[in-house]
Amino acid sequence: MLNNLDNGNVATETPSVILPYEITEEYYIEDLSGMEKKPYYDFFKRVFDIALSAIALIVLFIPMLILAVAIKCVSKGPAFFTQDRLGLNGKTIRIVKFRTMHNDAEINGAQWSMGDDDPRIFPLGRVLRKCRADELPQLWCILKGDLSFVGPRPERECFYNEFEKYIHGFRERLRVKQGLTGYAQVMGGYDLKPEEKIVYDVEYIKNRSFLLDMRIILKTIGVVLKREGAK
Repeated sequence: MLNNLDNGNVATETPSVILPYEITEEYYIEDLSGMEKKPYYDFFKRVFDIALSAIALIVLFIPMLILAVAIKCVSKGPAFFTQDRLGLNGKTIRIVKFRTMHNDAEINGAQWSMGDDDPRIFPLGRVLRKCRADELPQLWCILKGDLSFVGPRPERECFYNEFEKYIHGFRERLRVKQGLTGYAQVMGGYDLKPEEKIVYDVEYIKNRSFLLDMRIILKTIGVVLKREGAK
């Protein structure tokens, strides 16, 4: 599934994004084009996504409004953060989250997050990330159908282009709908490198099922209650 060749000579081009680690290996991801089709699973998963996201948006509307006002009060800039990322089959989708970083966070270019230690995060934003509250606006993305509750976490195209330089086949994770939470996040943690996350993503894609989705959602709830960091 994932093989690495330690050649010590990778990514000689000037990177288009800023990665907080050195690349020293190449990885090769298996081709998932022949993966099993699961139409009944896809249908019931979509029904579940619509029902749960609609209920959650109604119940959480007032708390989300309060959080939006709080962000405006403590940090200059918009309360919401929108960004284009790649979704199912490489389609561009726009995600929306509560803003947790200073408004000039990427003044020097796209930068891979350093997790809880990222200096670009303002104090309230750090709290929101701890309890995953910054992700709540993505319920709208789920209701629209751009995201699912469970799936590989969506990434930006510039990062895909960068990762593909040393993780050949990284785009295989786009064969399923991207998710609000994922197998990599609950099993490996939020500070995994892309070459580590893709291992879990591929395992999820090959073994996806409604039961596995429920396990991931329950584990996500546990992570939220423990207030572990996120990227």
